Order: sequence, then structure tokens, then C-alpha cells
Amino acid sequence: MGCNRNCGLLTGAVIGAVLAIFGGVLIPVGDKLIGKAIKKDAVIANGTIAFENWLVPGSTVYRQFWVFDVQNPSEVLDKGARPRLEQRGPYTYRVRYLPKENITENSDGTISYMLPNIAHFEPDMSVGTENDTITCLNLAVVYNGTFDGPYKVYTGKEDIKKTAIIESYKNKRNLSYWEGHCDLVNGTDGASFPPFVKKDQILRFFSSDICRSIYGVFQGKQDVKGISLYRFTVPREAFASPAEVKDNYCFCTDEVISKNCTIAGVLDISACKAGKPVFISLPHFLHASDSVLNDVEGLSPNEKEHETFLDVEPITGFTLQFAKRLQVNLLVKPAPKIEALSKVKKPYVFPLLWLNESAVIGDAKAEMFRNKVTGRVQMLSVLQMVLMIAGSVLFLAFMGSYFICRSKKLK
Repeated sequence: MGCNRNCGLLTGAVIGAVLAIFGGVLIPVGDKLIGKAIKKDAVIANGTIAFENWLVPGSTVYRQFWVFDVQNPSEVLDKGARPRLEQRGPYTYRVRYLPKENITENSDGTISYMLPNIAHFEPDMSVGTENDTITCLNLAVVYNGTFDGPYKVYTGKEDIKKTAIIESYKNKRNLSYWEGHCDLVNGTDGASFPPFVKKDQILRFFSSDICRSIYGVFQGKQDVKGISLYRFTVPREAFASPAEVKDNYCFCTDEVISKNCTIAGVLDISACKAGKPVFISLPHFLHASDSVLNDVEGLSPNEKEHETFLDVEPITGFTLQFAKRLQVNLLVKPAPKIEALSKVKKPYVFPLLWLNESAVIGDAKAEMFRNKVTGRVQMLSVLQMVLMIAGSVLFLAFMGSYFICRSKKLK
């Protein structure tokens, strides 16, 4: 009778230990199995989750414009006074709702495509109409109905670490706008990144809107529709002056306007805008030098409204929520022979408008994502924990009972 009891207790302890060990073994084995499945679905190839997400956005993308209306035009023209600005808007457009076009799979593990640049005005999401009258400098900064590209990106078939990374843009690896490393096309187009994103990574992406590659750094975690995401933001250092961040030296193209490359927060992109004196910045001159901000009145920069961020699902590398914010400006210089510029006292950067292009994963795509990706991972994690905890409890309980029984028998 005693033997049966002791044997039963030991058997229970062994079963508990096996369950705990099995739960522990599931961690590397399960992660490997899921990693293999994720790698398969992360490749940009017909039939994968990545291809679905890559071909056409799984969410509606909106581009909102706020236009700066000059409140004191007579004073600016007649006396060279500081422009007093008031933002009007938003004027909202639906964009990127069409699939990529001219898709070609190449033999070198890349895929080429063109990106339609179509915008549809959304009056219900706008404050005002397209016929509003606004006083500002005149410059056509957007032509609807165009295409961006061609882009050529790695599919990830040959090397999963290269998934979605741009191999060339307009058939070139360089932009021909800048010198040195600044001229390289680096990273992805921002819609996705190679899978298994880490917090200490720097996510690099190319934006044709600002004619350069840029990057994001980890800021924190976000929960969007039940999906855990990593938020990466474009840091202040990306627009810092070369005096502060030496690597930005090749973005300084005019030592006079930039005051010997000491001015931060504005980027001269005239080289890629047919010579027009266009400068890009963050909205309301966020992170720009005080001297730039003080040349005009009415701007109020703040990070919550004006920073650029991408919320990336770390396992797949998909961007499921983002907000790309930037401001378009013109360089104004004294020109005695031009009446409108004859009273200008010194060169300064004049804000025209700022935009917010944003999106969040749609409900249908979010449900699919939870079921096919995050649901599997969460289920495996729960199973691992249940086995380890239950096994450990059983082992300790049965072993404890075994030793108690033995001590009673010895007495």
C-alpha cells in the first residue's frame, strides 16, 4: 500500500516535471516554427500576407493640408514686415487607395512597380472647399494623377533581412541631389520593414516627398485594435544642423542661407524641384532653429501634432499605423527689381502649407492579422506558460506529498 502511494506520488512528480520541461522546450521550438511560418508569409510573393499588404494598403490613407493664410499682406509687400500667418484647413484627400501598377517580378530576387499618386477630395472631412481664397506665395507643389517611381525592392526570397528594402528608385541607387551618403536611397518605402524588428534598431526609409532617405528610432509601445506595435519616430537629430550632427553635412547646400551650416530644421530640396526654392521642414518649424521660427508670426510647434511616426508590428515588420507630417516652404530673398520682393530685408523661409498623411489598419485587415499572425504567437505563449506553471505546481505538490509520507512512515 505504501509502495503504491509513494510510486503514485513520484509518478505525479515526474509527469509535472515533464510538462514543465515540455513547456520550456516549446519556447525555442515554437518560436522557430512560428519564425519559419512568418518568414514564409513575410516574403513579397503572390499568395503571402506580405504581398496582400504590399499590393494595396489595408487601410484608408488620408492626406490633410493646412494652408498658411497671410493676415497682413499689405504690410509684407509695402514695408517688408514679418508675415503674420494663420493656418486654414484641413483640406482632406484620400490617397494611395489604388493598387501598385506595372508590377514585374525580376530574376534577381526583386520586384518592380509604379506607385499611383491619385488624390480624391473628401469634403466631409475638410474645413472649407477647394475653391477657398487664401493669400500666400504662389507655387504649385502637387500635380494629381501622376506616378511615383519606378521602385525596385527586394522580395525577401533570397534574404529575409532584405524584405521590402529598396534596391533602386527611378532605376538608380543614388538620387543625384546630394553629395556623399546623403544621396543614397536607403531602407524601404515605409509601408513595411524586414520581419523581427527590434527596439534598438534604426528603421530607415525613403520618402520621395522630401527627396531623401530618413530614419525612425524606437519611442515606445502602442496597442492598435488589439495588436501590439512598436512606435518609431523621426528624431530631432534627423533635421539637426551639421554643427550638431556631423553626418548631416551633405544636406547643407548653401552656406549663406544656412549661416555656415548652423541652422537646423529646414532642408533645401530645390535640386529635386526643378530649381524652385523649395525648403522642407516639420510642421510649424518643429525642431528648427529659433531664428527660422522668429522670421514669421503665428506658428506654434508641438511634437504631439507635428511629429512623424510609424507604428510597426515587430514580428512581420508591417506598418499598421502611421502619420507622415511635413511642411512646404519657399525661400524668399531681397529682389529690388521685383515689386513683390523689393521690400524684403533679408532672406528667410516662408511657410506655404503643412500636411499630415496618415492611416490606421482597417477592421477587416486587423481581424485577419490577429487570426493569422498575432493570434498564433499569443496562443503559443499561453500554452507555454500554462504547461510550465501547471507542470511546476504538480511537480512541487507531488514531491512535497512524497516527502511528507516518507517522514510519517519513518516515525
